[in-house]
Amino acid sequence: MPGRADGIPAVVIPAYQAAATVGHVVAGVRSAVPSAPIYVIDDGCTDGTGEGGRAGGATVLRHPANLGKGAALASGIARALADGATLIVTLDADGQHAPELIPALVAPLADGRADLVLGARVRTGEMPLGRRLTNWLSAALASRVGDQAVPDAQTGFRAFSSRLAAAVRPPERYYDYETAFLLGALAAGFRVWSVPVPTIYRGAPSHFRPWADTWRLARVFARYGPRILAGGR
Repeated sequence: MPGRADGIPAVVIPAYQAAATVGHVVAGVRSAVPSAPIYVIDDGCTDGTGEGGRAGGATVLRHPANLGKGAALASGIARALADGATLIVTLDADGQHAPELIPALVAPLADGRADLVLGARVRTGEMPLGRRLTNWLSAALASRVGDQAVPDAQTGFRAFSSRLAAAVRPPERYYDYETAFLLGALAAGFRVWSVPVPTIYRGAPSHFRPWADTWRLARVFARYGPRILAGGR
């Protein structure tokens, strides 16, 4: 059974135009958790991303057109749940997450301490200045929503239980999906844990659209305005 309760997760990798890196990411996942099922979601790629995922032994789910990171995550999580996963890990296809830390992310789930574990990056000079600022702001707001410290609200390197995945199903399709997922989990009272992970930026082009995606993120936070003002109470 994928993502068994013994700590073996199903791994979901949303990917767009990531042919140069996805194979290395899949290989890193395979090395860290050899028996984990791996799902690469080819989100309308035109550069051979899907072939790179298959070459590493991943199951590739393809969107015929680019639907957005949130849509890719939703497709991968739905497939993992349908296949019987009890634990799910998500990480990006661009090599900016360290697959060898998957066991560290899964450990708080496997021993019952958490429902959602965030791979928390430090806001060092490795992170572009604009991302540092938005990361700080989103972390501060998420901490207010959950009435607990959330050091990195924007990380895509996460582990969570199937119970949480079944309960929190955001309709968002783009980068706002991850924020909506986290805030939904916090507001519903799920236990959120953070594990330190390296801050890695390799200069790969970002698909984040500053104006459109920032507006979408702001709309998600606005839904929790009363909780932000009250500090989660």
